Amino acid sequence: MKKIRNLVIGGIETKIFNLILLTIVIVSAVFLAVGLYHNRMLKELSGETGMKQAEAGAEITGELMDQVITRSMDRTATMEAEIADDFFGALRSRVILLGDYAAKLFADPDAAGRAPYAAPDAQRDGEVTAQMILAEGVHEEEISSLLGLAANMSDMLTSLFGASEETNSCFIALPEGAFLVADKRSGSKFDGDGIPVPYDPRTRPWYHLAVEQESLIFTDVETDAFTGDIGIVCAMPVYTDGKLSCVVGSDLFLTSMRDSIEASEADGGFHMVINGNGHVVFSPKEEGIFRVVKGDEAPDLRASENEALARLAADALKEKTDVRMVSIEDADYYMMGTPVSTLGWAMISAFSAEAAGAPVRTLEESLTKLQKEAEEVYLQKSRMSNRTMIVLLVAAIVLLFAVTTVLGKRIVRPLNSITRKISELREGNLEFRMEDTYRTGDEIEVLAESFASISHKTLEYLENVKTVTAEKERISTELHMANRIQESVLPSIFPPFPDRPEFDIYATMHPAKEVGGDFYDFFLIDDDHLCMVIADVSGKGVPAALFMMISKVIVQSYAMLGKSAEEILQKTNEALCSNNQVDMFVTIWLGILEISTGKLTAANAGHEYPAVLGDNGRFELLKDNHGFVIGVIKNSRYREYELMLKPGNKLFVYTDGVPESVDAEEHMYGTDRMVEALNQDPSATPRQLLMNVDDSVRLYAGEARQFDDITMLALEYRGKN
Repeated sequence: MKKIRNLVIGGIETKIFNLILLTIVIVSAVFLAVGLYHNRMLKELSGETGMKQAEAGAEITGELMDQVITRSMDRTATMEAEIADDFFGALRSRVILLGDYAAKLFADPDAAGRAPYAAPDAQRDGEVTAQMILAEGVHEEEISSLLGLAANMSDMLTSLFGASEETNSCFIALPEGAFLVADKRSGSKFDGDGIPVPYDPRTRPWYHLAVEQESLIFTDVETDAFTGDIGIVCAMPVYTDGKLSCVVGSDLFLTSMRDSIEASEADGGFHMVINGNGHVVFSPKEEGIFRVVKGDEAPDLRASENEALARLAADALKEKTDVRMVSIEDADYYMMGTPVSTLGWAMISAFSAEAAGAPVRTLEESLTKLQKEAEEVYLQKSRMSNRTMIVLLVAAIVLLFAVTTVLGKRIVRPLNSITRKISELREGNLEFRMEDTYRTGDEIEVLAESFASISHKTLEYLENVKTVTAEKERISTELHMANRIQESVLPSIFPPFPDRPEFDIYATMHPAKEVGGDFYDFFLIDDDHLCMVIADVSGKGVPAALFMMISKVIVQSYAMLGKSAEEILQKTNEALCSNNQVDMFVTIWLGILEISTGKLTAANAGHEYPAVLGDNGRFELLKDNHGFVIGVIKNSRYREYELMLKPGNKLFVYTDGVPESVDAEEHMYGTDRMVEALNQDPSATPRQLLMNVDDSVRLYAGEARQFDDITMLALEYRGKN
């Protein structure tokens, strides 16, 4: 079919013109009937096709939304449960450390000596202190030796207290009625008149539960005796020669978990937590079956009259369930549960079926509207065409009667084929394909090509919606949770040790992506030893962040056991090599400062050289001995070295993201520029030193993209005043 200006050559009008020339006497009223039949058939065909496409599109979109919701709920619930499990698993590990230490202490009391202890002091409220509290009727002079023995755990209690911001306290309780507790709420041990609040640990539920079960236990959610906040206690009895020596434990505030769950209700979905008894302990709902009810009045969801809900609650406490449809109070919900294994609890996620169906309803409304608009346009054009055709046919009916009967069938045949193919379209086969039968060279060919193009674009649209929606949900969820995890494990409160004037320390990390593989850490091993760590994991993104968390926990665990710098790196390397299936590694610089003398014992596993400000008043690189990177060769050995820091001396350690930062022409920043930035103001505080280096790196890089994590740590040794 060709079009020259307004003249169409090869179209239906041209064929009619040819018929007039060839058989003027044969045209009849049959042509009018055939034309009207064709118009009616096209109208019905258009309406039927639109309805089928709308129904199929809505059905496929509904199935797609079900799949997206199922995968999203599975990822979110699993990740929330794993975070909670890790949270309580860390609490369990701290209590096991306390139990092991106490067992050794009471097994050989003569070797341990007797340490000093003190009662709570309201003047020290806000400081982390170890406080000895005696129950009513207990006389200190009668058990003073036993109290001194237990006081040997004061430093460990205070150190483990700082392991998590959510920690309420770490403690040891003696069956004689003494309670040694480390926290920073000395003032809560007194009433409004300044009189000490009586406290007997032997009356507490955690004490009875640990002694009855003779093993490590977790309590249910309970109210703290001193602060009134909600929390959970992990406790463990310690026996010597079959006799109870003490009960050690730690408790956590659950306010952040409660607030997170209460804030989870959005866009038709929410989370809740149930305990081992099937009671709802955290929920955003204030009414209905999912509201939180205190004490024995709380209903057991496993015994609910709603069989689907009862089955879900019972299954979630055992294993991760599939996504199920549960009807609650005249509303349907998608629901699934994931166990929190450490506590025997479960995390349950719910999403409103009505909210899930909103996109499908919107699509149906849009398709219906488009169909109506198309029908109106088609009817308008059809009426105009009919009027024109009637006028022409009335004038030529006598001439066209005979020939129209023969040639009309030839024109109708492709349309009948198109109609049959469209009526055969079904779910799973929605594509209308062009065939040689439709290549008539006229408007029928254009109509067939239009149907083929519309069906192909519809399939492409549905596939794009499925791919984009699923990928966006996956990336958003994973990065959000990974970022929350990484932020929570790094020290972020400065100054971290306001009661220690002998030194000042500051650290920062700027990841190249949403999450990074660098990490830093610093913590007091005991009252006179500060451990500092800076490390760089190979790779970037979420895998590197997960490997970073494992490395950090291992290093801190061995450091808290009193290992030397080279032993810490050795043990960490052995642990990471034992099951490193992802072929990742980490470089680490680790130093232990003896605060009283200024002696720094350090070891380097393939990390960057540290910079030291000595007596000459300028920073210089210290080219220390490097061991091999951690996590590759199991039998690698590491050598430690010593530095004597004098008051005023400073230490600066960093990852390779600093010297390897590049400008727009990909020239590296280098260590020389870094040392120059440090020496711009060598007398600056650790925080200002890091800001000076960061400003220098950013000024050098300009508009160039940061491709590696940038992590720095600075220490100023001040010595005794």
